[in-house]
Amino acid sequence: MTTFPSIMDFHKFDPFAVGFTDVFKDLQEMSKTVQKAVSYPPYNIRQIKENKFVIEMAVAGFAKSDIEVTLEGNKLIVKGLSQDTEAPESFIYKGIANRNFTREFKLNDKIEIENAEMANGMLRIWLENIVKAQDAIKKIAVKEKADK
Repeated sequence: MTTFPSIMDFHKFDPFAVGFTDVFKDLQEMSKTVQKAVSYPPYNIRQIKENKFVIEMAVAGFAKSDIEVTLEGNKLIVKGLSQDTEAPESFIYKGIANRNFTREFKLNDKIEIENAEMANGMLRIWLENIVKAQDAIKKIAVKEKADK
């Protein structure tokens, strides 16, 4: 198991970086998520254009009403609530999993969710990276301090 440095150690990476503590905390939290990641349901993340992405999830057996997509802060949460009413003893072999699930995706502050759609057992969540005005180059005037 890989051990990650503590938040206090991140200052060693770049002594000229200021205000990145939250970024380092997020990276540390994501590393924990990756270590305990599950594989159900399978998903893809594709880049469609420079600033457009889509998350595709294989949710065969789930109706649109069984899927819940929410945004909590910068966390995209997808939940599936199985309505499996088939008696287990009626299956000779059950290879299609349709069990409850929760998937979380950490989104950058600049990512906005455009929409979500479901077709043919695939849930697609369309995302766009919004470039904000604060990303433009801004020149800061240097003033002389007035003597008092």
